[in-house]
Amino acid sequence: MRIGVDHYPEQWDRSLWEKDAELMAKTGVRVVRIGEFAWSKLEPRDGEFDFEWLDEVIAIFERFSIGVVMCAPTNCPPLWFYKAHPEAVQVGPDGVRIQTGIRGHRCINSPIFLAYAKRITEQLIRRYAGRKIIIAWQLDNELEAYPCTCEVCKDKFRSWLSDRYDNIEAVNKAFGNSVWSLGYSDFCEVEPPTAYPKAWQNPALCMDWYRFINDCLYSYIKELSIVIRKEDPKVPLTTNTWLCENAPDFYKLFDNLDFVSYDNYPALTIPKDPEEFYSHAFHLDLMRGVKEQSFWVMEQLSGATGSWTPMSPTPRPGMIMGYGLQAIAHGADTVVHFRWRTAVSGAEMHWHGLIDHSNVPGRRFFEFSELCKTVSKLKVLENTQMISEIAILYSPENDQAFKIQPQTEGFYYLEQLKYFHAAFTRYGANIDVVSPESDLSRYKLVVAPTMYIGDKKASENIYRYVIQGGTLVLTNRSGVKDENNNCVMDTLPASYKELIGAEISEYDPIGAQEQTIRDFAGNEFVCRQWCDILQPTTARAYAEYNDNFYRCCPAVTMNRYCGGVAYYVGTVCKSDFYESFASNLMKQTGIPRLKGLPRGVEVTTRTNGLDDFIFFFNNSDAHVTIPLPKPMYSIIDSVGKDKLELGPFEVDIVRK
Repeated sequence: MRIGVDHYPEQWDRSLWEKDAELMAKTGVRVVRIGEFAWSKLEPRDGEFDFEWLDEVIAIFERFSIGVVMCAPTNCPPLWFYKAHPEAVQVGPDGVRIQTGIRGHRCINSPIFLAYAKRITEQLIRRYAGRKIIIAWQLDNELEAYPCTCEVCKDKFRSWLSDRYDNIEAVNKAFGNSVWSLGYSDFCEVEPPTAYPKAWQNPALCMDWYRFINDCLYSYIKELSIVIRKEDPKVPLTTNTWLCENAPDFYKLFDNLDFVSYDNYPALTIPKDPEEFYSHAFHLDLMRGVKEQSFWVMEQLSGATGSWTPMSPTPRPGMIMGYGLQAIAHGADTVVHFRWRTAVSGAEMHWHGLIDHSNVPGRRFFEFSELCKTVSKLKVLENTQMISEIAILYSPENDQAFKIQPQTEGFYYLEQLKYFHAAFTRYGANIDVVSPESDLSRYKLVVAPTMYIGDKKASENIYRYVIQGGTLVLTNRSGVKDENNNCVMDTLPASYKELIGAEISEYDPIGAQEQTIRDFAGNEFVCRQWCDILQPTTARAYAEYNDNFYRCCPAVTMNRYCGGVAYYVGTVCKSDFYESFASNLMKQTGIPRLKGLPRGVEVTTRTNGLDDFIFFFNNSDAHVTIPLPKPMYSIIDSVGKDKLELGPFEVDIVRK
């Protein structure tokens, strides 16, 4: 377990370097990430390299035994590069070349950019390969599924389509190009999606474009990975990511890398609306599930945020400590805070670090120092892992499909995943968020929300899981599309109707309207957004609609199929339904429930196979009391306790 900081020595006077490292070491910092934006400092002119300043920085961290994450600085080519090679700048969906002067605007498919990127990476790796102080390499920074439409990308997309479909007639068939007279007569006529809203454009084209740009990203990562692994094969390799507008396919992004790194900026205000999701527990579980192993947080909240947006509130007392430990509770083994000191120049000067512009350590810094001390007590957690009996399936292509074609007002793919995740969290369950193609046999309960895009492997995997005795929850808008993002000509949920034992006779996209459903026990819940009107074949009704012309028709069904059970939730409800439903599901599958947890308290467990270590995180702004079923030993306070008293954002860890 390690705590670290992101640092930018190239932005500070040399006189601060050793002082910073000394204070970091005294504070308990064990990792520092450097270099991701330093290309112009390392190569001030084309082919002229200056590593002396970086040699000095690394030597300083070496003296203080602080491990270094060295970054390939390829996110920000120098301006001299753009001036000499303007063709390497991305072109937007509107066909206009993006203006330079900020960051991340290189086209990763540009041959000249790739040559320069490999050259600076090669220079860097050859200089520092084999140094024990280098504990990991980071590729680029916050890579996205870049929608560049330059001529290189267009030609590459056409070649990609040719490889995928063989001939232009097959493309026309896959895209359904008889609509709007969009048929191609030659691959040269194919254009990427434009700046028009995606919902106005061919959804099959948009989906294949998304797949293409993710393949390009994978290829880019592979090219740079080869450069690094050739010289330094033993040091692990990663890149950092987040849930951005052009979010990549995380499974492809990290397929050729050693571990996942996530940039984690949790909420700084607790919303008054209980239906609003603010916890990053789901995000953290999603990142752990990408490679189904422990991960790093490469950027962690340290202060008020603000660059392209107005400044947020500053973290409240307890947030620096609590959110750092929350990440560890969900499987992070290293948490690196962004950043050591707040920048005094540039666009990010109001995205605050641990130390403010004054350069005088304050409240947030001292809380960070306490976090370092606390984590130093957690060596007992090394080599522990999270074992879950519940999985929620996440599909990047389903996520993208709803961005291409929004369904109805308020309908949001990730919301359904988060509703289930939050409900199971209310009962203290560990939850894995994994790919639909993952091995599901180890779970007692699997939730597959909105399996919208046809995927034969995923469908077979889900059927296999239920046949072998698993309990599945499928939800609305499943089985709607084929693999090309075209609607199937079949009764919904198409390939899943045998599994759920019901068919959808009609659906009602009610959007923001609110209606009610009543479950088998007589409990009523509000539903909205979407209503599938279900006709059971072999299923039984778990809940029925109370309103509209489909009053008394099933809204939620349960079907026994071979050795297992499949539920179908045809609508979207508020959180009380999911909590009630989750409780019943956990009871039926024998998954332990912690009842009576105060609102906002999150409980997760890490185990080494012999001992279980239970994290209690009060992710709220209220004081809470949690009685324990028996006295337990607190790892944090080194005492036995029969109850936990937690202030806002406070964490305790007990050995079971």
